[in-house]
Amino acid sequence: MDAGARPARVAVRDAAGHGLTAPVRFLLDEDVNPEAAEVARGLGLDTISVHEIDRRGLPDDEQLRWAAREARIFVTRNRDDFVRLTIERFRTGEAHAGVLIVPRSLPNDQPERIAHALSARAAALAGVATFAYLFDFLSGG
Repeated sequence: MDAGARPARVAVRDAAGHGLTAPVRFLLDEDVNPEAAEVARGLGLDTISVHEIDRRGLPDDEQLRWAAREARIFVTRNRDDFVRLTIERFRTGEAHAGVLIVPRSLPNDQPERIAHALSARAAALAGVATFAYLFDFLSGG
């Protein structure tokens, strides 16, 4: 992280309704190159990979719950399962902290491109109060 770099922050409110800001945080699924997390951290993003925290092989729903508890947007290539999980969670009222799908236009052998796409998305999300049920695709340019 550059000495002068500041992570993108989002507006949130505490229990008393006071305005606060919190950094945009990401958790990369096991199907996303873990090197993208390293590059993203170098760009000043709060990003970790399931590879780094020994969460490989866990069910998708468990990964999404953990990301929600940690207030991390979940980043994956697994579009179909996470569409289903997002719909299920919306129906049950169990919000997640957001899901971003990495498209084929951002190949895994180019972790720098993935990290820069995350950086652009973090900047776009700065000031957004909540990511509950966010479901979108990273731009692959």
